Amino acid sequence: MPPPQDISVSGHLKAILSLGLPLILSLLAQMSMGMVDTMMMGWYDVEALAGLVLGSTLFFILFLMGAGFAWAVMPLVAAAAEAGDTMHLRRVTRMGLWISFATALLVLPLMLFCAPVLRALGQEARLALIAQDYLRIAGFGMIPALLAMVMRSCLVALERPLAVLAVTLMAAAANAALNYALIFGHWGAPRMGVRGAALASLLVQGLMFAAMAAQARRALPGVTLFRRIWRPDWGVFGAVARMGLQIGLTSLAETGLFAASTLIMGRIGTLELAAHGIAIQIISLFFMVHVGLSNAATVRAGRALGRGDQAGLRRGAALVLGLSLGFAALVACLLLAMPEAMIGLFLDPGEPLRGEILGIGRGLLFVAAFFQLVDAAQVMALGLLRGVQDTRAPMWYAALSYWVVGVPLSWYLGLGAGWGGPGVWLGLLVGLALAALTMQGRFWLKSSRI
Repeated sequence: MPPPQDISVSGHLKAILSLGLPLILSLLAQMSMGMVDTMMMGWYDVEALAGLVLGSTLFFILFLMGAGFAWAVMPLVAAAAEAGDTMHLRRVTRMGLWISFATALLVLPLMLFCAPVLRALGQEARLALIAQDYLRIAGFGMIPALLAMVMRSCLVALERPLAVLAVTLMAAAANAALNYALIFGHWGAPRMGVRGAALASLLVQGLMFAAMAAQARRALPGVTLFRRIWRPDWGVFGAVARMGLQIGLTSLAETGLFAASTLIMGRIGTLELAAHGIAIQIISLFFMVHVGLSNAATVRAGRALGRGDQAGLRRGAALVLGLSLGFAALVACLLLAMPEAMIGLFLDPGEPLRGEILGIGRGLLFVAAFFQLVDAAQVMALGLLRGVQDTRAPMWYAALSYWVVGVPLSWYLGLGAGWGGPGVWLGLLVGLALAALTMQGRFWLKSSRI
């Protein structure tokens, strides 16, 4: 029986929240791992924190680029599951694992020998070496991290967000315990500093992959998900690779904007870089709410498209966009009202440079309060466009907004005009605003023709 053509506002809201809330919670739990790394390293040493910011930024850029292939698995697995085609489902998952594993191996040397690259990009030699020390351990975690993303996409496609949440909560708890032990040398562990944070990340990534794979097998009783995993299927391989490359490049464009801002901040100074890293962690935590809603929007838009329900598509899109913008407005108020309280969580109360870092961070969060709305608008548009199977145009919009406009403007305002950190973040604001306008316009125009 086909679904109803006219879904009420309450029906849309229930569907969005039943899928979106577990995904939001799992994303927040996953984000908390990076926040714990940053917070504990800030307690350990400010210079080590700045080096970790550089290393983790490089890791995250490469991870998001590779994760595009895992995200491509999601709609393909969902379609196969809907059709009851377990063989195709298994092939899509297998080829997603193949591509993700190959991608991890491809980017590994860049992480292992990143110090010369970072120095060439204008970073201080000491910070570049700290980042390299971090990535020579944590970099190997790229393999299980990307494989875990494939398993996560499979579970979400099978509408098992609670399984994803359970695994992520377990991993977050393990990450906090391992960081506490290995960074500071508690519970009989050696005091390893930044290398301890790297080892903790590597162990947790391996744990997540094993747990996600086990949950995926449980979600598919009677299906030998990993049977003949060594056998290629080049047709499916090509489909996953094409879609994943477009999604990955779009994510890379946005992430690259923030990564470039990190490099620019590194040229301004160590304290500015440390404050920037803390501020990014704060806003990224709130941003996970929008990412979870965006994932829910993708699913809801895809279902509306499948049944040819233009009114339902646009009504659901307006509702999920309203939820996201309402939360963004609340976060903006918090950032304006209590910036020092948030930044202070990441610093040792006895840190001699605490006051200077708080002052720099306060200015950054002031600007961040204003780009909350445009950042929410662009990520919601991106999720909705993926739902209606439009992934090529957003890739070009992201490249234009972030790399033709955002990065050059951040460079000019931060270094050329001498505005420092706030100038860098104003460039981010303009780039995100342009992306929001172009992508929102694209979606509403396209949805009017469905």
